[in-house]
Amino acid sequence: MQLLPEPVRRLAAWCVVVLLVSGVVYIGIQLSVVLRPAVIPVLLALLGTALLLPLHRWLVRMKVHRSVAAGLTCAAVLGAVGGAVYVVTIALVDTWDQIVASLRRAVRDLADQFGASGTSLEDLAGNAVDMLGRFGGTAASGVVSGVSWAVQALGMAVLALLLVFFFLRDSDRAAGTLRSLVPRDNADVIEAMARRAFEGVEGFMRGTTVVALIDAVCITAGLLVLRVPGALGLGALVFIGAYVPYLGAFVSGTVAVLVALADRGLVIALWALGVVLVVQMLEGNIFQPVVQSRTVRIHPAVVLVALTAGAAVAGIVGVLLAVPVTAAAFGVGRELRTRYASPEGPPPAGPAPEPSAD
Repeated sequence: MQLLPEPVRRLAAWCVVVLLVSGVVYIGIQLSVVLRPAVIPVLLALLGTALLLPLHRWLVRMKVHRSVAAGLTCAAVLGAVGGAVYVVTIALVDTWDQIVASLRRAVRDLADQFGASGTSLEDLAGNAVDMLGRFGGTAASGVVSGVSWAVQALGMAVLALLLVFFFLRDSDRAAGTLRSLVPRDNADVIEAMARRAFEGVEGFMRGTTVVALIDAVCITAGLLVLRVPGALGLGALVFIGAYVPYLGAFVSGTVAVLVALADRGLVIALWALGVVLVVQMLEGNIFQPVVQSRTVRIHPAVVLVALTAGAAVAGIVGVLLAVPVTAAAFGVGRELRTRYASPEGPPPAGPAPEPSAD
């Protein structure tokens, strides 16, 4: 080994470190996939705790018992999310037939505008709508085979909610519990890394909540001006979807445009699409940079790579967890860099040494 030049030895050492870390990360990911029914609720509970901890702390400062405060916080979130999902589901169920009919009318109107009425373009549009209906029927028949998955998802959601309750109630003892589980010599470093990771997740959730609230208010106001039915429920869907970067905004915006198309026609649907696109542009260029710069800011390229990796590992749940996990990793990296990076400052200022008489 001593025969190799110093740069080659350093490169070899870094390669060994990268291979070891990659192996540990890969094994951890595989174990998480195998233990997914237990790992996913824990991660979701940590996200919920990071989001709800300020509310719980406020209730505790108001002299509410910690257990009661945790229960009230979980009940409030459960009621808000459940109510929003119910309103959106009812709006979609009530307007699904109108959506399909409006799509058929819109395509036929476009065919008439371009002089293609009665030609293959109109036939293609009719076939596309029929295919959409058949796909919906096939998906409905496949619900029976997905009952076990639905039951498992419900079980994980209930477990996550219970874990949120316990994490909120016992949040004041988290640091002591963590220190008792690690060697005493490394307790300070581990606690500092855990605090940085949780601060990263908390900052991401807080910033995302502010941006989601702004998006929901702006889009809801636009839908109310356009007199789109179920505007409040659609705004709630926009708020919930904002926690899934890019994908959530696309899905919630698509639902809003479809509902506008079903009840108000093609012109109003195009206006609704314009409202959604303008709000998303304002979010990407103004709202998100301003808000996230005060909490935790991650480059969009890193977000896209994290979303792709999360989708490959755990599907839609991986997409939901990818960015918070990345924020936590960035927090740990900053803590390690602060502790172990050698400071490189300018040389001390002073008078230049005079040349020797020799």
